[in-house]
Amino acid sequence: MSVVKINVLTVPAEQRETLEKRFASRAHAVESSDGFEWFELLRPVEGTDNYLVYTRWRDEASFQAWMEGPMKAAHQGGGAEGGERPKPAASGSTVWSFEVVQQAAPKEA
Repeated sequence: MSVVKINVLTVPAEQRETLEKRFASRAHAVESSDGFEWFELLRPVEGTDNYLVYTRWRDEASFQAWMEGPMKAAHQGGGAEGGERPKPAASGSTVWSFEVVQQAAPKEA
């Protein structure tokens, strides 16, 4: 059964561009991960500073393998020239977890 992980990132207005650029620079980092099914970065339009990072996985084990491997490496490496990691763009993060119990797709004509 597929699982959905939604990372809720609190991002101050002055850091939005930074966050989006960082995601764009790592756009393909997750796509070849075993069990990966979907990704979306959702920008808030009104009423919140929270970005949503939506990922869908074949199962919980696939997500955990990505978290402990490629995701961890991407967040630990890639420091600036002086070897320092850049300051996080988000001021807070919470992960919501869901199992997919129903879904629908557009009907083909």
